[in-house]
Amino acid sequence: MKELLLIIPAYNEAENIVHVVNNLREHYPEFDYVVVNDGSKDQTAEICRKNGFNLMDYPVNLGLAGAFQGGMKYAFRMGYVYAMQYDGDGQHNPRYIEAMLEAAKKTQSDIVIGSRFVTEKKPWTVRMFGSRIIGTCIRLTTGRRISDPTSGMRLFNRRMMRVLAHQVNYGPEPDTIAFLIRCGARVQECQVSMNERTAGESYLKLGASVKYMVRMCMSILVVQWFRKKV
Repeated sequence: MKELLLIIPAYNEAENIVHVVNNLREHYPEFDYVVVNDGSKDQTAEICRKNGFNLMDYPVNLGLAGAFQGGMKYAFRMGYVYAMQYDGDGQHNPRYIEAMLEAAKKTQSDIVIGSRFVTEKKPWTVRMFGSRIIGTCIRLTTGRRISDPTSGMRLFNRRMMRVLAHQVNYGPEPDTIAFLIRCGARVQECQVSMNERTAGESYLKLGASVKYMVRMCMSILVVQWFRKKV
């Protein structure tokens, strides 16, 4: 079986995707990857094809959850032991991939989260306030402390891959992590640092960030109790 696949959801990442993938290909060739173009309106797909990148190309925008699940299905069917959610905007630092993979093996974890705050102190910013609230909700419902619940750099073993690939409503979000913990998933955090986005804009502006926090908290505190355990 192949060891690790990096799943790179990409929506309108024409300005970033070449740097992200070429960095992996040049400096970390031991890791396989797939770019999941989520119906981008810019030249993301064309650029990937021109550069010979491994590409799944969706004709319409399914959202992050749809792109993520498509990547998980690919990883599962291709026989990978682990799959990692890896951003296409350049914010995730590939030098931590090996450490996260080793943490998964050493601790027999189902999920390893690339956390900015295992050994570093979380700042008191508006966005980190939302992270603290979500983390508190997870702790209240699972008993587990997750220091960086909104980190998108997450590694999953094959057991989790099977669930995420074939079940509906399992998006790559903190409420899914909370639910999987309640289902018995073993979660580990590994200290990482993130890069600043070099081009484009994040969809999580202030208003969207507040809505996201409220939605996650409601899902963790209320909705997850009505979901069937896996």
